[in-house]
Amino acid sequence: MPEPGSNRPNEAWKAAGLVGSLGVEVALAVLGGHFAGRYIDRLTNGGKTWMIAGTLAGLVLGLAGAVLLIKRFLEDTNG
Repeated sequence: MPEPGSNRPNEAWKAAGLVGSLGVEVALAVLGGHFAGRYIDRLTNGGKTWMIAGTLAGLVLGLAGAVLLIKRFLEDTNG
């Protein structure tokens, strides 16, 4: 029979992995949106409109992905 609390180091590593993957996911989505918007701006000579829109869209998509990742993580730890 395992000791109470013996699973804590494993849970700490899972939480650390979650935090790291959240940061990477949001950062990549924001950067992807930024560069896609910049590319569209260059094609259309639209100033910085598409770059800003792409960055904001990347932020929204990154945060939505982060919420889904947290939800999946919590479901795995609860049952």
